[in-house]
Amino acid sequence: MTRIVECVPNFSEGRNPDVIEAISQSIRTVQGARLLSVEPDKDYNRSVVTFVGAPEAVERAAFEAARCASDLIDMRFHRGEHPRLGATDVVPFVPVSGVTMDDCVKLAQSFGKRMGEVLGIPVYLYEEAATSPARRNLSDVRKGEYEGLAEKMKDPAWKPDYGPAVFNAKSGATAAGARFFLIAYNVNLNTNRKELAHEIALRIRESGRTKKDADGNAVKIPGSLRAVKAMGVLLERLNIAQVSINLNNFNMTPPHVAFETVKREAGSLGIEVTGSEVVGLIPKEALLMAGRHYSAGGSMSEQELIGLAIGSLGLSQIERFEPEKKIIEYMINA
Repeated sequence: MTRIVECVPNFSEGRNPDVIEAISQSIRTVQGARLLSVEPDKDYNRSVVTFVGAPEAVERAAFEAARCASDLIDMRFHRGEHPRLGATDVVPFVPVSGVTMDDCVKLAQSFGKRMGEVLGIPVYLYEEAATSPARRNLSDVRKGEYEGLAEKMKDPAWKPDYGPAVFNAKSGATAAGARFFLIAYNVNLNTNRKELAHEIALRIRESGRTKKDADGNAVKIPGSLRAVKAMGVLLERLNIAQVSINLNNFNMTPPHVAFETVKREAGSLGIEVTGSEVVGLIPKEALLMAGRHYSAGGSMSEQELIGLAIGSLGLSQIERFEPEKKIIEYMINA
């Protein structure tokens, strides 16, 4: 079986095409790594890049991209809707075929060590590569974001796993990890009220929210969907709010379940869902699951099921959803 690892680094630049192209080109030049997609977002001021290949090539390409980002992105001037720690914000390694999660943990460690030693950028390991429970959840690692990083690093509990325990003002810090396939999935609303989108996010995300009980004690109220992270954001260029969702395990919560749940919660707040979008790539099975759901048991071909899923989820509302460019199996086999 061919050994394939996917890497989906997120960079804190979504507006300057020259910087985005330079980062992309640094990946293309690594033999054995294949760039599949580059998706910049001007409101998030962030680009999601996806590439695959043999483990060693993928780790090398991730480092070259991070090196390029450290040269061209200055976090002191960065503004954007999405939470972030640094120029190269997050670098996850994902097993695709012929490799184990342990293999990807080792890649995250190797990448982090090299980034810390060569580039002088603090690196925190997260998810399956985390060195402590407090660092497993990416949102905990990112808490305080770039603006709070200097103060956060004064706490011995937040000494980086690799690199200097000193604030890097230009590049910030990076989270590197190993995880299963994550679907970045955003649901669009017919309102520009970000607080309504965030209220929906609090209701659906697994971590839920914290409230005070009658005695003033903090009580955790979990959300309705398992393996889901979510927050509310505003897309200024379209003047709409989104529920920005990470589906950490689409077998537990597939996109169509998240979509219908957001639709229900939106209705209870007097607003409507207008469509959705996938950021990066999506496994074919996730769309087939949606197609089967909306077909109500009818007999349809793979192509028909995918087409039904695209239409039912409104995946082309913002930009046309092209299966051959968005489904990872199609991209790998192209």
